[in-house]
Amino acid sequence: MIRPYGAAVGSAATNNSALASSSVRTGFGAGVLAAVLFGISAPLANHIGGALDAQLVAGLLYLGAFAAIAPIARRRWRHAADAPLRRADARPLAGIVLLGGIVAPVLMLVGFRRTSGVSGSLLLDLEGPLTAVLGVVAFREHLSTRATWAAVLTFSGGALLTAAGGPLGTVSLSGALLIAAACAAWAIDNNLTQLLTVRDPFAIVGVKTGAAAAVNLAIALVRSSAMPSASTFAALVAVGAAGYGVSVVADAYALRMLGAAREATVFAVAPFVGAIVAFAVLGDALGGLDVAAGLLMIAGLVVLAGERHLHRHRHEPLEHDHVHTHDDGHHAHTHRDGELVEEGAAHTHAHVHREIEHAHTHVSDAHHRHTH
Repeated sequence: MIRPYGAAVGSAATNNSALASSSVRTGFGAGVLAAVLFGISAPLANHIGGALDAQLVAGLLYLGAFAAIAPIARRRWRHAADAPLRRADARPLAGIVLLGGIVAPVLMLVGFRRTSGVSGSLLLDLEGPLTAVLGVVAFREHLSTRATWAAVLTFSGGALLTAAGGPLGTVSLSGALLIAAACAAWAIDNNLTQLLTVRDPFAIVGVKTGAAAAVNLAIALVRSSAMPSASTFAALVAVGAAGYGVSVVADAYALRMLGAAREATVFAVAPFVGAIVAFAVLGDALGGLDVAAGLLMIAGLVVLAGERHLHRHRHEPLEHDHVHTHDDGHHAHTHRDGELVEEGAAHTHAHVHREIEHAHTHVSDAHHRHTH
């Protein structure tokens, strides 16, 4: 069906709720995928590249990520409906590259070398609560009562994992502080990425991984870091493609669809996945408390998956640019040149949201940073 922009859309509230529910489910799945891939990659990267310079390892991980993402990002730049990056995005994008692509991975890798595989993986759980707190306090996100309980369950599982991990392996104060600092850098990175996810996630991740690979490898070469063998090189690039490429793109979609605070609750299972890998593949110890903590984290995911946040709310006028369709109440605007568009077709252009008050299921995405 072809209709002009701004044509009346029936049952807007129903359509809004259906679209929101579908988007949240997709975001939830993307967040779980991101957590699993990153959780697997963290102990493997340390195991494979433990004898190498941390800056070099970070560069190779992001080189693998860039190699996996860049060809897709290039094709999407020409053909995708998603909004491309704009000049105004330079400052938050620079923060994403610096904190998430350069500072955090190096801090994590150095910190891992001063802990056991299990303990290091478990300390990464700090990223979740730091991301959630920053999202709520600094970026106007809202967590419902159910979502808050989900976060409490998931983060409690992470805390239990960390407590269990201490006596199972070696962990130094400096190692713990380095991993905590990495988590803080990634928390800021996550919230900045959430702000930019109105743009094409592949473009964001393509820039982040390309710049991070170039900077980290350049620093490593200037320092005359020892080069790895061909097999180690290939292994680190492969780990980076999955854990720093596919994972970060999936996480960007989760941030877009869930908001940073809810994404943090989902992504908090990554340390548990890392601990399982450290136990099953690397031979580190795993005890009953670890299993109990994992069950708490799974319970938190189940609670979050069942959330349905619905109330009457008002949207202030807003102008921005992102991919959208004209089959819901948020985007019933007209096109300047009167161009016709197929109903439900995704497209992007700068548009103005009129002030509107309605009720439908939603989360704290780019359109729902209202007060409660």
